[in-house]
Amino acid sequence: MPLIGRVFSENWRAHLGGYLFAIACLIGVASSTAFTAWIMESVVNEALTNKRADLVAIISFGIFFAFALKGFASFGQAVTLSKIGNAIVANYQKRLFSHLMAMDVGFYSESRSARVSSTVAQNVTGIRDTLNLVITSVARDAVTLVALIGVMISKDPLLTLITFVATPPIFIALRLVARKMRSATRDSVEFNAHVTGAMQETIQGLAIVKAFTMEDQLRDRVNALIETAEKRANRMARLSERTAPLTDSFAGAAIASVVAYASWQTIANGQMPGAFIAFIASLLLAYDPARRLAKLQVQMESAYVNAKMIYDILDTPLPMPEAPDTKPLAVTEGRIEFRNVTFGYGDEPVLRNINFIAEGGKTTAFAGPSGSGKSTIISLVPRFYDPLEGQVLIDGQDIRDITKHSLRTAIAYVSQAPLLFEGTIRDNIRYGRPDATDAEIEEAARLAYAHDFILALPKGYDTPVGEAGSNLSGGQRQRLSIARALARNAPILLLDEATSALDTASELAVQKALDNAMKGRTVLVVAHRLSTIANADKIIVIENGGIVEEGTHETLAQVQGGLYARLNQLQVRQ
Repeated sequence: MPLIGRVFSENWRAHLGGYLFAIACLIGVASSTAFTAWIMESVVNEALTNKRADLVAIISFGIFFAFALKGFASFGQAVTLSKIGNAIVANYQKRLFSHLMAMDVGFYSESRSARVSSTVAQNVTGIRDTLNLVITSVARDAVTLVALIGVMISKDPLLTLITFVATPPIFIALRLVARKMRSATRDSVEFNAHVTGAMQETIQGLAIVKAFTMEDQLRDRVNALIETAEKRANRMARLSERTAPLTDSFAGAAIASVVAYASWQTIANGQMPGAFIAFIASLLLAYDPARRLAKLQVQMESAYVNAKMIYDILDTPLPMPEAPDTKPLAVTEGRIEFRNVTFGYGDEPVLRNINFIAEGGKTTAFAGPSGSGKSTIISLVPRFYDPLEGQVLIDGQDIRDITKHSLRTAIAYVSQAPLLFEGTIRDNIRYGRPDATDAEIEEAARLAYAHDFILALPKGYDTPVGEAGSNLSGGQRQRLSIARALARNAPILLLDEATSALDTASELAVQKALDNAMKGRTVLVVAHRLSTIANADKIIVIENGGIVEEGTHETLAQVQGGLYARLNQLQVRQ
């Protein structure tokens, strides 16, 4: 009930008019159904037995009107509820996407993105189903059932009482089925998410799958998941349809008893059959709404689980929330300072007491062994994570006291794994700055040494990039990501091994472009090849999460026994 209340409280105002119209249509359906049963007595007694020709036209018109009303009302409620349901699904999809975009990078490190997307795709309809089940059950099935019971009471009160004496045991049995349905639905959803996620990951990594001949291993794994999901779905089907033998057996016994009793009253006592025919018609027509109401809790359990899993995501607290008094970032020099920064992804710190200053308008590079924490330092500047201790400041402003949007607008970022999105090459470069003109986009591509290969493509800048840029080489994708960063024209540039995917010739070309792009900007750069950072204004050497050396390439390369000197000598030999 709390979940149903929440669903209604979030949606009824936006769709009040539609719901009122749908309820009116559903009441029309219920009324016409009850009228059809009620008029059977007049059909049998007056039209057929007493042969009242004067009433035949009225009775026939009444039946026609009832069925026409039912047809138009059914159409109206079905279309209206579908339209409202589609609007609700669209609204929750937008909310989910906005919420997932607000989550930090750590959330996706702990939750596999493929499973999150498949769970959302499967479960978002649970909100719509919850509302529609309640509306149709109350406004159509419950009203129809009450109206038909009223007809039955008016025709034979004692027989009505006897008919419904056996009802409570049926609902008790259905309640037990409904309780089992909740756990079965959750298990089924979980395994379906596993299946969808495994398929998505396999398709995305198909080249690796084929290169390592992983087809048989993955096929066995996915087949096992599919078979388990199939078993869970079969269990849900058995539980869901277990209501049929219970309700049908009860309905058959009730109707058979009524037919026997009515026949005996007519044959033995000579009573007019019209009332009994109307009673039997009411009982037969009441069977469907009664069956749907009996099955309602079982269906609601399934809708509840789906809706609950959506709210579990929406209710996940947003990490690193912005304080109400945050202000936009005011960039003057672009000076970045790390002050006593300690950070860890778990209990073990990755960075320990980091202190440095990256002067505005200059290039600060980070070097060191793999896993020493270089990329982690870069990720703290746009506030992908918050430090456990210490401060990150830009022009003296703690980045926790400024809005994330203004912070990230002032930063252009190029990661070591180039990522392109669905759309054309022009679209992907324009993501750097949505208001960039075509001329500015082409200029950014020239600076990134991407213009020539773009023009060589079939449609030039309007060439679709394929899924994640699959129709481009790694070097081409990286140059497009660099062009996207250059189009942003931000005062701070973060380069996390931005040339790692390039061959030697392309790297030299892009390095020249980056040298030009770095002028007048504050640049933090991580590079595996030390030759690419030889011209940096400052080089900070990281080892085991701490700063061990600091200086220029010339001074650090001459330090006897120094880490940077050893790394430099090793790369020179290579």
